[in-house]
Amino acid sequence: MDNTRTTISFAEQLKLGTAKAHTELEALPVSMSVMKPDVTQDDYGNYLLLMHRVVKDAEENIFPRLAAYIPDLSERNKTFLIEKDLQVIGKVTSDESLPVSEGLGNYSDSFAMGVLYVIEGSSLGGRVILKNINKVLGYTEHNGAAYFAGYGNLTGPRWKSFLEMLMKFETSEGDAGEIINGANHAFKSIHSFFNRG
Repeated sequence: MDNTRTTISFAEQLKLGTAKAHTELEALPVSMSVMKPDVTQDDYGNYLLLMHRVVKDAEENIFPRLAAYIPDLSERNKTFLIEKDLQVIGKVTSDESLPVSEGLGNYSDSFAMGVLYVIEGSSLGGRVILKNINKVLGYTEHNGAAYFAGYGNLTGPRWKSFLEMLMKFETSEGDAGEIINGANHAFKSIHSFFNRG
């Protein structure tokens, strides 16, 4: 029982501690563009190109050190899904920037876990975006919107299992403050990158 209270407490602390940065990212025009009732092909393509760099950078440069804590980490890779979607809509990736890892220097596993929290969490919002992209542009999880489909019907359970692993990590190995710092870094770095894009 005590464990449950601690888990809930940290989950709430993490959500509250990143709420401002999360809200500011979602309020950016490029973030809102994919939810507009008149979202265009260009809006969608531009968003995917930006997310391609974010996700690829995080997966290549930050996630590898977390494999010991997240056994199914390789199954959570999504860069290939974005590349599949970009191919369908005729966009070519060219930007080689590192929006999340650039200039980080030394950072802890707890910090890296905070970054993973942000990238994994985007799968939940992706399901909402998928509905709009499908309705307006006609793309489906099998044709042009695989990234936003996330884990399909398993998106909720996969998020829950990730949170359980995150809470276990925080209890046994992690530093709560550093996890929150890593998550805020991810939100703010993506915000800055989206503003440049």
